[in-house]
Amino acid sequence: MKSLIPMLLLAAAPAFAADAAPASNEALAQKMLDPTQNASAFKDPQAFLAWANSMSNPAASAALAQTGMDPATYIRLLSGMMNPASLQNYMQFTDPNLAMKWMGAGLDPRTIGSMASMATNPAMYGNWMQAPVNPQMWAPATQMLNPAMYGNWMQAPMSPAAVNTMMTPMNPNTYMNWTGAMADPRTYGGMGQMMTMPTAMPTMPAIDPAILMKLLQSMPAMPAAPAR
Repeated sequence: MKSLIPMLLLAAAPAFAADAAPASNEALAQKMLDPTQNASAFKDPQAFLAWANSMSNPAASAALAQTGMDPATYIRLLSGMMNPASLQNYMQFTDPNLAMKWMGAGLDPRTIGSMASMATNPAMYGNWMQAPVNPQMWAPATQMLNPAMYGNWMQAPMSPAAVNTMMTPMNPNTYMNWTGAMADPRTYGGMGQMMTMPTAMPTMPAIDPAILMKLLQSMPAMPAAPAR
């Protein structure tokens, strides 16, 4: 009789789709630099394969470099770090179901086949060999010669988005939202279920304050201290 553990692990591995990554390289770069979403590629083997396939293209690296030269990217990065959704983004790794997915993917031949096909794809090596002469790869370097880029960096601290981001720590709702996110069991995935009391456990009887008052009245009074 076969063990049930490998069967459960295989059942935990999802079907791998090629459209799990963002449609464009620019959208992929925006997602990678967003603290509220950038860990999604490592939570699911399906999403990881799509992300790895996208990153095998040098155009994704060029888009990432181009996005990093925009000052609005760092404003969004700082704003995302102060967003409680960033806590939920990373605390999902404490979910035991996530480990089961990756264990199942490691036993699934489709995972090994997909990674092997990406590593042996001649088109990937051809793209990287042509990258030094690709105008798209030189776009971030030519952007440094654009005076408008330096103007954007000088105006960035005075932009409304930057001012709103700097005012976020002064907003009391920010700390209330963080407190709510830390107390929300959904933040921790499957581990959050341990934070809730199981319904099968017998509940403790409620303590009636009237009963306590009767018990206090029935207790003998303490003798008065002798007068000096």
